Amino acid sequence: MISVFVRSLLVQLQTPDEIRGRVSAVSAVFIGASNELGEFESGTTAAWFGLVPAIVIGGLATMIVTVLWARVFFPGLWRMQTFEH
Repeated sequence: MISVFVRSLLVQLQTPDEIRGRVSAVSAVFIGASNELGEFESGTTAAWFGLVPAIVIGGLATMIVTVLWARVFFPGLWRMQTFEH
């Protein structure tokens, strides 16, 4: 839920007023789909490796992917300190 809240907040604050509703709707569809896909992936990983290893692998993979994406693909977001209006 924290991740969904942060993503939704960023979308609302950084999207121009005239397209905010459409962008928020598309974002909501993708967030819903990613939740379903994540549940499938978590169940599959737990079935393959067991519950505790799946949790550890998933947590480590999440942190690594988050840092890589932020540093490589979104360096401006990585350096963002405040929201300008």
